[in-house]
Amino acid sequence: MKSLEDISAIRDKMQDEINVRRGAASADGKRHVLVCGGTGCTSSGSQKIIDAFEAEIKKNGIEDKADVVKTGCHGLCALGPIVLVYPEGSFYSMLDVENVPKIVKEHLVNGNVVKELLYNETVVGDEIISLKETPFYKKQHRVALRNCGVINPEVIDEYLAEDGYQALAKVLKEMTPEQVIDTILASGLRGRGGAGFPTGQKWKLARTLVPDADQKYVACNADEGDPGAFMDRSVLEGDPHVVLEAMAIAGYAIGANQGFIYVRAEYPIAIDRLRIAIAQAREYGMLGKNIFGTGFDFDIDLRFGAGAFVCGEETALMTSIEGNRGEPRPRPPFPAVKGLFEKPTVLNNVETYANIPQIILKGADWFAGMGTEKSKGTKVFALGGKIHNTGLVEVPMGTTLREVVEDIGGGIPNGKKFKAAQTGGPSGGCIPVENFDVPIDYDNLIAIGSMMGSGGLIVMDEDNCMVDIAKFFLEFTVDESCGKCTPCRIGTKRMYEMLDDITRGKATLEDLDKLEELCYYIKANSLCGLGQTAPNPVLSTLRYFKDEYIAHVVDKKCPAGVCKHLLNFSIDKEKCIGCGMCAKQCPASAISKTDYVAPGHKLPSMLIDANKCVKCGACMGTCKFKAISKK
Repeated sequence: MKSLEDISAIRDKMQDEINVRRGAASADGKRHVLVCGGTGCTSSGSQKIIDAFEAEIKKNGIEDKADVVKTGCHGLCALGPIVLVYPEGSFYSMLDVENVPKIVKEHLVNGNVVKELLYNETVVGDEIISLKETPFYKKQHRVALRNCGVINPEVIDEYLAEDGYQALAKVLKEMTPEQVIDTILASGLRGRGGAGFPTGQKWKLARTLVPDADQKYVACNADEGDPGAFMDRSVLEGDPHVVLEAMAIAGYAIGANQGFIYVRAEYPIAIDRLRIAIAQAREYGMLGKNIFGTGFDFDIDLRFGAGAFVCGEETALMTSIEGNRGEPRPRPPFPAVKGLFEKPTVLNNVETYANIPQIILKGADWFAGMGTEKSKGTKVFALGGKIHNTGLVEVPMGTTLREVVEDIGGGIPNGKKFKAAQTGGPSGGCIPVENFDVPIDYDNLIAIGSMMGSGGLIVMDEDNCMVDIAKFFLEFTVDESCGKCTPCRIGTKRMYEMLDDITRGKATLEDLDKLEELCYYIKANSLCGLGQTAPNPVLSTLRYFKDEYIAHVVDKKCPAGVCKHLLNFSIDKEKCIGCGMCAKQCPASAISKTDYVAPGHKLPSMLIDANKCVKCGACMGTCKFKAISKK
């Protein structure tokens, strides 16, 4: 067990090293080579990069002049493997093992930054700018992600150097549980996992509604299941101790001594780092009995989810932790009264907890000073889809969608136009271009037919069919429904079937009215949030892209050219040179030669038999002369 004096000594010892990684000058001249060890970069071979740096540093005899540090996610996930060298702050991207000897020799030994291997946004003419000055980072403000990409998540001392566990010490030594709850209430922090319920209010209910409970629990939802979402995973991989500390603070606030983290089994790196962090926290006395000698006991165990999306719903998650099939329970009673094992329980998601220690240390006013009137602080988004800068971003609430997409995300590739953005995953809705400048917060998103959700943000361009997008999310929801209630089990299937008919040109205008009516019925009558929000992608696309639905139904055409049952591929006989490559690629033998030879060409042009064509598009992808089109 470490005393507060021990922690202070560790923090003082490590502080200079951490400050260098945040841009301060190096007192001892040592360089820090930070290599991303998140899932994205690991899948791109970052461990081999780490091994290569360590070998080259040893080979050049500069072990005392350079340290290699495995960190969490830096945010620019599409550029991995990522390496930052401090104190210069040089950002190397998309590295291969073959690049490492040159960086070691030129940069670490000779002090010359290797410009050609730098992220191109950090090179402006002859000047090299810091990563924080690039468009991707300039408008970000990291609170939940403040330590990701800075510290080694597998070394507790590095977390302690960043004021780790100081918030827990403060609440145990200086604050009553009521004062802790009042601070969280005053901060305006709302849950980052879905509907945005006030965190302090949730804690207050768990403390006061059943004051004489013999047992209470704190739970963490780390089972993010939205397609394209990886915010919680990145926090767990890059800063696991922040969640442990926050859960202990929550335990003190509500009177609980046991916590559970429900994490996806598909997150092996996050699980490994959580296990390491829990073991270290127990060894140091941050978890377990008599924390900081105050008499407060609190411990945390892990439970693994098997990939069921419905277990993101709080009652289904708790049912799963109890060892039962993950199905939602009727509410009331709410978890604050009867949660885990029928005891009062607080459940928040990873990002919500990641804000807690900083709120305690810096105060409610500091956090409430960011964001909008009703949505305080920052929000982490997993930015993906048709966007230049795929990755993880954290921006103040109230930042507009335009700023996220164009400034931070770098805009739409290939000169395409922005069409819509999907927030909230299968539970959210599509935001059209006319709402491009709406500030992103909980209330504004709901007003325009979407929701914040956990923070997935998928960007779509003019080539996306919005009917097909709605169908994609409905297919996911149908597959993930637990089947407990009829409106969700049957209703979502009927919605999907109607959408499928629309994309096949088999629907009528009357069917569109029936589809909308069914959406509202399912929203009003489903048991849990999965079913209640499942119609959102359909309703939002009907609201903003009704013309596309009508085109599918009336004209039997897909304006974006996506729905293959409504496509017709044809060959322009004047452009076709008769090479026959399209026929060789056709899996249905639907292409044959004609008798027509276009002027200037030597061979007869080709023709597609519409009755045989399976609409796969292989011919169009093969033709180098742009003679094949789809309509």
